[in-house]
Amino acid sequence: MKIFNHDIMNCTHEQVQGNYLYSGRVLGLTEPDDVIQLHPELKSEWQAITEHYRRMGLPHTHQVVWDISLSRIAENPELERSVFYFGDAVNQESSYAEQCRQLDQNWYGVVDYVNSKNNFMDLAHTLGVTVPQTLCFDDKSAIDLDADIPYPCYLKPSISVDGVGIVRCEDEPQLVSALQGLPDYMPFQIQEEVRATSFLNLQYQVTSEGVKPLAASEQILDGCAHSGNRYPTIHQPWDVVDPMAQWMGQQGMKDIFAFDVAVAEREEGPCYLAIECNPRFNGASYPTGIAHKLNISSWTSQTFVTSARSLHQLDLTDIEYDSQSQQGIVIVNWGSILIGKLVILLAGTPEQQNHLREQLKQRL
Repeated sequence: MKIFNHDIMNCTHEQVQGNYLYSGRVLGLTEPDDVIQLHPELKSEWQAITEHYRRMGLPHTHQVVWDISLSRIAENPELERSVFYFGDAVNQESSYAEQCRQLDQNWYGVVDYVNSKNNFMDLAHTLGVTVPQTLCFDDKSAIDLDADIPYPCYLKPSISVDGVGIVRCEDEPQLVSALQGLPDYMPFQIQEEVRATSFLNLQYQVTSEGVKPLAASEQILDGCAHSGNRYPTIHQPWDVVDPMAQWMGQQGMKDIFAFDVAVAEREEGPCYLAIECNPRFNGASYPTGIAHKLNISSWTSQTFVTSARSLHQLDLTDIEYDSQSQQGIVIVNWGSILIGKLVILLAGTPEQQNHLREQLKQRL
């Protein structure tokens, strides 16, 4: 049995709209004997989401703690914990960060280390993982603009969530402008722009038998921000990032983590470049988990905007997932309906998904 607390406030940015409403998206991954912590504002949607999951035969827990305080986990030491991020990327001096350090120093240490994009690049070079040309800096006073900077490029804070703070710079004047918006003592990197045909999400899971590939999907991006995923993909470059995945397992990593990998088409064939590692659950983890439980072999997860502010205002029953036809929609991130946003899984062939997408947009 597990206790799930997938609130993201210990690893988020204030610009991520409705970030306090994300704790519900793990509900579909739970089992009946588990316990889940949810934000109390999600109570109004509980009946609608449980009926939605019941109609499609998706089992989940009904044991809810309406409190997302991470300290509640410690009150249930007999339960295995599942959290979005093991540590505190927002405040490393918080009591929860200290609790994680005391509970599992190795797990905490590897998460904290790899969550830094600059550390990721150092480790990639050590392990021979192929990456784009990237210059890393401790702060902006260390940069030499006369150095060989690969334009166009991306200015990236070393620690960033959901693409926040990442700026594309076509030339030096744009880079200078972007640097002016960066805090004085913030580590960052400058990365060459990869002419990618797609970006992949390669998820791993730590099991009792070691670190195993979980799922490869293609990312759907809105600018630099993640907007969804598409599964399956013909690209399976596990060998590119496997040295780092195995290293993380040896250092004490647990649960689920993922790599972002760019696909650049070359005359000799696809070239794969590792961009970063998310040492935690990520946006692809939740639809992947639901798809595994429902045996869905082809799906897209996507963020939709709606004028509705409650699931009770929507009637999606006739397009919900049906196990017989292997097509239909599954609501993944449901708490964010309170601010007019939903993440929904579309199951079926690409043509069936397109049809579902059009039907869905008419309802939302």
